[in-house]
Amino acid sequence: MSIYPQILGIYSRKTESQIGLGTTQDHHHSKTYWYAVRKGDNQFCVQPLNARHVPSRPKTTLNKADFLMVFEPEPNYYEHHTAPALRSLVAKIQDGKENYKLGNLDAAERAFLKALLIDEDNVEANFGLGHIYIDKKQYKKLENALRHLLHMDETFDEECRQSFNTFGIALRKNGLHKEALRYYQRALEFNLFDENLHFNIARVFFELKNKEKCLDHVQKALTLAPDLVPAQKLLKYVHKYGVERESVSS
Repeated sequence: MSIYPQILGIYSRKTESQIGLGTTQDHHHSKTYWYAVRKGDNQFCVQPLNARHVPSRPKTTLNKADFLMVFEPEPNYYEHHTAPALRSLVAKIQDGKENYKLGNLDAAERAFLKALLIDEDNVEANFGLGHIYIDKKQYKKLENALRHLLHMDETFDEECRQSFNTFGIALRKNGLHKEALRYYQRALEFNLFDENLHFNIARVFFELKNKEKCLDHVQKALTLAPDLVPAQKLLKYVHKYGVERESVSS
């Protein structure tokens, strides 16, 4: 039995365009390269390669018939071009993560920026820079990194869940409430029925001392997940003390 998703490799797509008019008209053929993944029996996902030979936005989903009609396999392209670029990308991201753990923020920043030269839309590298700019209190740079993350659908994919959560919590804990709200509210566009998102938004409104909106979101969280203990505790705390006391423990 096949297990999805399956990485298929690199495929090409040929396009034809007309140049000129009348007797001077000519046909121009071009070939573009795409990273292909099979998501199901009748579902294929493709991404164009950027100038560095790595997949970039946006993703396009096709059915099997359309995929086979338009795309042709390029069996040697991945090994010769994409695989080396991806190895370099992974190495730079790992270097950034290790330096960040050691507190070498400048070295970590350089590593993540080098990764973004290969793939400007890489979610891990953008999250890494976001954490660095929070720690450095470089809020203008943080705004740029956050803006980039907010415009990437991949930021809110399930496989990015851990990075997504830690970044949102870091925004809130550092008092960046406006930024945290933008971040969480963008995430709600992808999953309105995520109890943890509603709870996290409730925490932000608690620290903003907005009791009404805090209760609204904590109650939404508990409607979705009645056994969510942190939300139960926050609800009891707000009913007992309001939102004027010091923030509850994280």
